[in-house]
Amino acid sequence: MHSLAQEIKAFSKTALKKQSTRVTTLTGRRIIETWRDSRVQEVLEDAGPAGEAVCCGYVQDLSLDLQVGQVTPWLYLASQDVAQDFESLKKIKVSHILNVAYGVENAFPDHFTYRTLAILDLPDTDITSYFQECFDFISEARSQNGVVLVHCNAGVSRAPSIVIGYLMSVDGLTFEDAFSRVKMARPAICPNPGFLEQLKQYKPTLKREDHVSS
Repeated sequence: MHSLAQEIKAFSKTALKKQSTRVTTLTGRRIIETWRDSRVQEVLEDAGPAGEAVCCGYVQDLSLDLQVGQVTPWLYLASQDVAQDFESLKKIKVSHILNVAYGVENAFPDHFTYRTLAILDLPDTDITSYFQECFDFISEARSQNGVVLVHCNAGVSRAPSIVIGYLMSVDGLTFEDAFSRVKMARPAICPNPGFLEQLKQYKPTLKREDHVSS
């Protein structure tokens, strides 16, 4: 039976298997770390032709999100995918599109009436400063018996915040009731914390319209 001292004496570094560790940084870069000559060597795992990283820092979902949330018979909420899918738009008989996405062009300017406001989905963005222009566009469309689609990029934060604010301002709903209605129409909604706080604090000057919105 070998003693511990004999095992230590017989130990050889050459018997060790080389180990490597895959590391994903906060920016999404994937790096393979290996030890060589008592130093850590880093190799970019997923590099493009020029050695640049080909990753996003998140798991890419390339599937289309064509789920449309019907808030009222004439007011819909969705992602940019719906706004760029002509068949989906025709199916719900859209006439007006409120685009509050960032960097998304209007796909069918010859077929629909657009209003475009590039809003950043950041907690410190003053979402309420855009309310009046958005509300006026929606109300004008409604007065023309139109059907409105409100969309941002993912249909999760900016667009639902606009619609929640609209229901609070025009229909006189509380934040809780407006949020619940929009959430029921499109379960995926999740306004960022800054938008949620602004909506909770929002005290609209009630402007009821002459139509029934529900």
